[in-house]
Order: sequence, then structure tokens, then C-alpha cells
Amino acid sequence: MSDQPNGLTYAQAGVDIDAGNALVDAIKPLAKATRRPGAEASLGGFGALFDLKAAGYDDPLLVTTTDGVGTKLRIAIDTGMHATVGIDLVAMCVNDLLAQGAEPLMFLDYFATGKLDVETAKSVVAGIADGCKLAGAALVGGETAEMPGMYGDGEYDLAGFSVGAVDRDDVLPKLDKQRAGDIIIGLGSSGPHSNGYSLVRRVVERSGLAWDAPCPFPVPGEDGKTLAEALMAPTRIYVKSLLPLLQSGRVKGGAHITGGGLIENPPRAIAEGLAAEFDWNAWPLPPVFDWLAKTGGVSEHEMRRTFNCGVGFIIIVAQADAEPVLAALLNAGEDAFICGQLVKA
Repeated sequence: MSDQPNGLTYAQAGVDIDAGNALVDAIKPLAKATRRPGAEASLGGFGALFDLKAAGYDDPLLVTTTDGVGTKLRIAIDTGMHATVGIDLVAMCVNDLLAQGAEPLMFLDYFATGKLDVETAKSVVAGIADGCKLAGAALVGGETAEMPGMYGDGEYDLAGFSVGAVDRDDVLPKLDKQRAGDIIIGLGSSGPHSNGYSLVRRVVERSGLAWDAPCPFPVPGEDGKTLAEALMAPTRIYVKSLLPLLQSGRVKGGAHITGGGLIENPPRAIAEGLAAEFDWNAWPLPPVFDWLAKTGGVSEHEMRRTFNCGVGFIIIVAQADAEPVLAALLNAGEDAFICGQLVKA
């Protein structure tokens, strides 16, 4: 095909193939660092293979999840704080796998932007790799889409996809084994995680504070943070502390507390005829949620159905298993506590 003297190129249309190739080269070592049994985590192919036998499964079921980071990304874009949203992306997917009793095996990401900034994208993917290490999942691939005209200057969006496996007998929830009187154990969150940020941003707007203003609420163990730094705390990943308990057979159900908060998520893991009865005084409301409620005039019910209110994940166990399971979580470094029980609906 002969060159046209005034022919357009893809770069002139706003898509820089060279930048995309540079990003792939930059993130290859990040992906390689997440390798695990069953996956080599090599990038560049059209798909990724996983060897379930090498991962130690006998009668596995595959579980898949997908999620994003929501409008928490708006804060990242407005402040240039891109380093931890990748952890959020992984967490939102792999914690959902845990609610089914599954071990995270693989993770893929989708990064879409108007004009690819290699350094920004690399920072985001580095966070994704960090999240994969925390989850024990291999970062096996993804897609970077440069779409001029679809996103404003400096803007991008993220989606994540995770695949996990669980042996057939370990699938959660175990609805047929749940009974009234079973204990609910909560695992502490690191903040709002990645939910409710449209409301968070409205509260910040009402407060009149800039993102770089000193944080108006205490952040335990971390003085001197700005408001943005406090609100950008990455979502906690519960895989390493929870997975051994899930595989022990002592857990009857689990719920990742995401959008819908403590009102709408627990019923997804509870048998018909039963309901969660929370002891709302069993744990202190973390300062960030107290500030959001008071500054925004947000009602107690609205807080509980929008935010995790300090509880990022719950599990359901028999009364006899409550103390040893709680001790195991505390020994694993979790802020864990008994926060309620199942009752007849």
C-alpha cells in the first residue's frame, strides 16, 4: 500500500501506539512479581492460562467477579494521588470472591483514558500489582484503551476482573447449616473503602475544605495527613487472614460490605427465615464516619446503608466456633470483633 502525502495517522487521531507499548514494557516486571503456582503471569498474549491442578485443587468450581473503584477515582484524578486506587480495584473483586469461599487466582484490569499518560498508568498498575500480592492472585493481563473524545484531559476509568476457585464442599454461604444463634464476626475496615464516594465528595464540598487541607478528623496512628490522603486510604484486602478459616470449614457465610452497607449486604449471605441482628455498640464508629455524618447531616440509617461504618467484611460461625475463629483473626492482624448474631426473621 503506497503512502498518501496527506494521510492521517492513528497518533494524529489521538491514539499513541508507542505510548501503549512503553506502558506494557514498564508493567511487565510488576506482573511478573505476582506469579503464583498455576500462573506464570506473562503479558503480551491474547489470553492467560491457569493450571488448577498445580494450585492444589481436586474438585474445584471457578468463581468470577468484576468491579470498579467508583467516584473515588475523581479524588485520585483531582489530587494526582494514583498510587493506591489499584489496590482498591483488586480489593473490590477479591473480597467478593471470599464471600463465596473462593481463593483469588488471577486478576485482569481495564484502564481507559482519553490520552495515555504512561507515568499515571504505571502508577495505577503498580497499585494493582501491590493488591494482587496482598491477595495472592497473579496479575495475568489487562487492557489499556486510549479513546480520545471519551474522557477529559487527565481522566481515566478502571475496571477489574478476578477469577477464583473453591472446592465444591467449601462453597459459601452454607445456607443449610445456618441456625438462629450463630455468631456474626466483623472485620474492621480502613475507612469508606471504595463505596459511597459520591456522598463523600458532597460532604467535603459542604465542609468547604480543600483536598490538601489538614484532615479534620483523627486518623489513628497517622498524624499530619491531608483530607485527601485520609479519604484515599485503600480498601482492606482480607484474603490472607480469612482464607485459612474459610478452608477450615468453620465459616457458614460471609459478606463483603460494599455498596448498600450493613443493611443490604448481609442478607445476601443469610438463609431464608433468618436475619442479622447487629449490636451497634459492639464497635466504635471510626472518626471518618462520625465526621461524614455530622458534617453532612447524614442520618444513622443512611450511613448504615451507604457505608461500611467500620466493618469491611462479616463472617457467620457457630457459637462454639466464635472464640477460636476470633482469636485466629486477631492473631492474623485483623481488627476483629463479635458484632451480632443470626435471629429468626
